[in-house]
Amino acid sequence: MKKKDGDIKKLVREGYSKVATQQTSCCCSSSCCSAVPSAKEISKTIGYSDNEMSAVPDGANLGLGCGNPVAIASLREGDVVLDLGSGAGFDAFLAAQKVGKTGRVIGVDMTPEMLAKAKENAKKGKYANVEFRQGEIEKLPIGDNSVDVIISNCVINLSPDKKSVFEEAFRVLKPGGRLMVSDLVLEKDLPKKIKESVEAYVGCIAGAIKKDEYLGFIKNAGFQNVKVINESSYPVDAMFDNFESVQDAVLSIKVSAVKR
Repeated sequence: MKKKDGDIKKLVREGYSKVATQQTSCCCSSSCCSAVPSAKEISKTIGYSDNEMSAVPDGANLGLGCGNPVAIASLREGDVVLDLGSGAGFDAFLAAQKVGKTGRVIGVDMTPEMLAKAKENAKKGKYANVEFRQGEIEKLPIGDNSVDVIISNCVINLSPDKKSVFEEAFRVLKPGGRLMVSDLVLEKDLPKKIKESVEAYVGCIAGAIKKDEYLGFIKNAGFQNVKVINESSYPVDAMFDNFESVQDAVLSIKVSAVKR
């Protein structure tokens, strides 16, 4: 039976609550995470440098991403940056270093345990230009035309309403603002068993949609210059046991777009 939107959000919230409290890079059951690499190993594989990983407080990098959106965001001194699904704050803290004292970073996450962890990390790292807000990315607690750049790392695919996510992103960006996201998309449909798997939902796979559909949501929200900066096969077989059949179905992509 197909999961309802509320059920999906509940699964995701519970899964990431577990990640935050157990400090593991795995958000599913032990059966699908028996050999998952460490957070550092995962982050290095998807594009983070050793310098970036050592520049944030311990516990900020949980190895949950599928790319490095900060690396493609071309952040500038003074930018106001919004991080959708900010988790424990890894990308937000990297962005904070790029925008400097005159800039600001706002992280939004729906999981109270993740927010608590992020705020603790911000205090630990003495980040005066970062704040974290509780909220859902389909209904952002952010004013219209108020941010310069939106980043997100393997989070939008978790949403059952991606159309609203990109419409909200368009709403809160200033004219000329940039969208820079890393995410998972599909090259072909997933088997029904995996589509309905709890592990696959929380592990970012079951909620993924076809690449053309994903890019279509961005364009239909009003964005222009929508570009896939990079794409690569996502190592599903390394992340989950018994998911080898979909190894060639899942792509990690980096997408940029502009609000005119």
